[in-house]
Amino acid sequence: MEGLKVSKANLVVYIHPSKSRQVSNAVLRELSSMLFAYNEIFDGIVLAYDVNSFDKCARILPGIYPYFGVKLKVNMLLFSPKPDMLLEGKVVKLTHESIHVVVLGFASAVITEKDIRKEFVYRTKHGQDVYASKSHKRHVIKVGTMIRFSVKSFDEEILHIYGSLVPDNTGSIHWLDKNLEVVSLSDRSTKKRENEGQPLMSEKDAIDGEPSSFDTVQKLKHSKKQKVRQES
Repeated sequence: MEGLKVSKANLVVYIHPSKSRQVSNAVLRELSSMLFAYNEIFDGIVLAYDVNSFDKCARILPGIYPYFGVKLKVNMLLFSPKPDMLLEGKVVKLTHESIHVVVLGFASAVITEKDIRKEFVYRTKHGQDVYASKSHKRHVIKVGTMIRFSVKSFDEEILHIYGSLVPDNTGSIHWLDKNLEVVSLSDRSTKKRENEGQPLMSEKDAIDGEPSSFDTVQKLKHSKKQKVRQES
C-alpha cells in the first residue's frame, strides 16, 4: 500500500527534572504521545517508532523549571496519504450514496456516489447490500470487503480520507489480485486481433496511389517468374 514510509529523525525530548531517575521511561512516554496523530514536522501520522540511541549527556535548559533535553535518533513509520495514491481498507458501511472504509484500523475514509465508477451498481443481493460490477459478476463490494481505492484528499485534523473508485485498478483487492492481469491480457489479445483484421491497403493508400504490401508481394512474385522464363 502506498502512503507508508520510514523516516529517520534526530530529536530532542525535553524531560521534567522529576523524571531524571527514569529518563528512558519518560522519553518513551513522550514519543508515545505522538502516535496516531498528524505531525506537521514529519508531514504524516506517526504509526510506530524505534529508538536507535539517545545521548546520556542531557543538556539542562535554564528557566523556572529547568527541563533537560535528551537527544535521540529514531526511526519512525509514517502514514502520509497524498492525492492519487492507492490505499487499502476494510468496508464497514454501504449506502446508496457512499462506501465507508477504515484504513489501517484507525483512519476513516468515504467514497461518495459521484466517485464510484459507473461499472458498479448498488443492489441488495441475498439480503445484503452490495456494489456489484456490471462487467464482472464476481467483482462485488460489500461490508467486510478489503478494497483498494485512490486518494482524492486528506483532512489532517480529523484524519479523514476522501477516496475514489473511478480508476480501473481500484475495487475489491481479492478480485483485482486474481483477475486484473487476466483482464489486461484479454484486452491486449483483443487489440491484436483487431490489428490483424485490418485491410492490407488503407483508404489513404488507395487515394494517394501508393502500392499496398499485398501489391508489392504480387509484383515480386511476377518478377521472379519472368526471370525464370528468361533463364530457361
